Amino acid sequence: MPVIFLERWIHVALLFIFTGAAEISCHAQKLDIGIFYSQKPKSLSITYGSGAYDFYNDSSFIFTIAKEDVVHVDIVNNQIQVKKNNTEHWLTNTLFMYERIENSDLSFQCLNPTVKKSRRYMNNFEISSTANGTLRIINKVDIKNYLAGVIESEGGGGKHLEYYKVQAVLSRTYALDHLSKHSKDGFSLCDDVHCQAYHSMMRFTPLIKTAVDATDGIVMIDQQYNLADGYFFANCGGQTSESDFVWNVSLPWCKSVRDTFCIHSKQAVWSKKIPAEKWKSYLNKNFGYPVNDSLIGNAIYYFNQPVRYAFFLSPHFGIPLRDLREEFKLKSTWFSCHLEGTELVLQGKGFGHGVGLCQEGAMRMAQFGFSFEQILKFYFTGVEFFDYGQLSFFNQKIYSDYGL
Repeated sequence: MPVIFLERWIHVALLFIFTGAAEISCHAQKLDIGIFYSQKPKSLSITYGSGAYDFYNDSSFIFTIAKEDVVHVDIVNNQIQVKKNNTEHWLTNTLFMYERIENSDLSFQCLNPTVKKSRRYMNNFEISSTANGTLRIINKVDIKNYLAGVIESEGGGGKHLEYYKVQAVLSRTYALDHLSKHSKDGFSLCDDVHCQAYHSMMRFTPLIKTAVDATDGIVMIDQQYNLADGYFFANCGGQTSESDFVWNVSLPWCKSVRDTFCIHSKQAVWSKKIPAEKWKSYLNKNFGYPVNDSLIGNAIYYFNQPVRYAFFLSPHFGIPLRDLREEFKLKSTWFSCHLEGTELVLQGKGFGHGVGLCQEGAMRMAQFGFSFEQILKFYFTGVEFFDYGQLSFFNQKIYSDYGL
């Protein structure tokens, strides 16, 4: 995988080469991922998946799981109760599960609360109790296995290899940039969408593993050589959004771009009808809009948005389009509207927050033969790609040796 060396770092690159510094890689890095984070389980069962596992309590080995075994884990008096086949049980503060064969996996079923689908995860695990009386389940997973699981959870199967490479770079960059997001909970990231969806190990799409391996260590960086989080959404409708239109934060690599790759997909356009009185009442109550004004009162029913805006009607009224999207559960902030009888008709474009990468556009670009680098550079302004290990080394040298 070629690595792009930025011109301002040529002197550091030469130093790196001539001093014979060993390459640092995130290839073998383990991540601590909190699984079943939203479910807050109090009881679960564990069954054999593949490979081999040894179970340990706080201080010693307790058993090796076999194919026919069912292990129940519950909280009893703030301790972890471990039952094997309902015939043997142990009490411990922390339960550890260590693989004896690389890339083994276990299957987890949440029993309380009841979750219908079981989940399978690779590598090692640690289970303890929280102050709220729930189970803290941590998957200590190799970053490659984590990324493969995230990509399949987020995007599913049937996509082009270059698109999976796009998702691999984005997911790797996000994970490495947010390793302390859940530090107060005792792990790095959770399995929920506000981190990255990680609902199982990769099981059905081998091409995803190919993409993760092909982009091993590669992350996306901005012009200040910092990790650049690559936000994404389903469909932009023909134009992505400025980041500050959505989050009040201007991200220099997330600029609005015109996108014709996604405009013929099903999610490119949408429409919705809302009672006009409900629309009127909301705008008046929450933003003080003068709905009874003889000159501008009815303007709320007739709004044209030929390109993406940040505010409804005019910034003067202080009505963010993101607030309207949230309140009325709209697919995007890019819409126009008109009145039909007692109903307001909204005709919109796109699906999602609109910042960063348009997934359906990126999928189309991959089908047309664009590389993952070309796709990412189309949606993200001024980004480059770098090996994370070398990026860490260079940053250390710059700050310590050059005071930059």
